[in-house]
Amino acid sequence: MADSSFDIVSKVERQEVDNALNQAAKEISTRYDFKGVGASIAWSGDKIEMRANGEERVKAVLDIFQSKLIKRGISLKALEAGEPQLSGKEYKIFASLQEGISQENAKKVAKIIRDEGPKGVKAQVQGDELRVSSKSRDDLQAVIALLKGKDLDFALQFVNYR
Repeated sequence: MADSSFDIVSKVERQEVDNALNQAAKEISTRYDFKGVGASIAWSGDKIEMRANGEERVKAVLDIFQSKLIKRGISLKALEAGEPQLSGKEYKIFASLQEGISQENAKKVAKIIRDEGPKGVKAQVQGDELRVSSKSRDDLQAVIALLKGKDLDFALQFVNYR
């Protein structure tokens, strides 16, 4: 019987982020406490730019955006938001999306699988993803459960399970 396998990736669906951003922009434009404070959220190249005339207001914009991401099933570990910066008369926060598993994070996950996972499970780094293979599908499911239980500082998805 051939080995079963799955891939561990860290990807964000851009359309879902776009939908969350549009929902947040709509809520900001209609909420009473954001009237007249110049609050906005929009794409700025490949980053997300949030603006408001006060530090607390711009943090509130970020909070609204994060709640919309959660509702759309996107992990907040994939969002890297900076600190509020004063720019002229308004505050700005730039946020970016983390995609792909870095080499050191891939090695970290592979080490967890090697040390704590079932015997006979192999993990190999392939670019910005990790391929996990084993003869037993039960072992693969045990690896998925193990990794879901770990508190890693980056988002993981499990794809191509076969």
